[in-house]
Amino acid sequence: MAKMNFRRWLLAGLIAGVVSDIIGFLVDGLWLRPAWQSGMQSLGLSGFSPSAWAWFNVLGVVTGLTAMWIYAGIRPRFGPGVNTAFKAALVTWVLTSLIPNLSFMVFGGLFSHQLAAYTTLGAFIELVVGTIAGASVYKEGGSAKSAPAPAAAQA
Repeated sequence: MAKMNFRRWLLAGLIAGVVSDIIGFLVDGLWLRPAWQSGMQSLGLSGFSPSAWAWFNVLGVVTGLTAMWIYAGIRPRFGPGVNTAFKAALVTWVLTSLIPNLSFMVFGGLFSHQLAAYTTLGAFIELVVGTIAGASVYKEGGSAKSAPAPAAAQA
């Protein structure tokens, strides 16, 4: 089984994270902005600070790297392409968005169920599109440390 191509994983993960962050800004920063402002005001806060938005972007890149790690891991079994990228995005979304947001809805009640549902669905779109974008550049092999050719091939 081929080893993961670290450089391509890093590039693909950064692409997945940045694409996800851009869509996340459109969803949460623009479309859901009034709902987020209302939710923050109900907590007695004025809104998210610029440093909070920066951390959201860092977490988006980490999530993109995670999705591409899953993609690279399952790619030998499921093959390269959109279907495998979708599976990797789905697993990443369940672990990083669906479960945490459901727990906030059920146990926390910090924000409205509608806001939690919309931001969770937005995260699904972000991850699917970002992971497909990252998967389009990920290739196996070609890493700096490649295995030597078998002796029969060298002759």
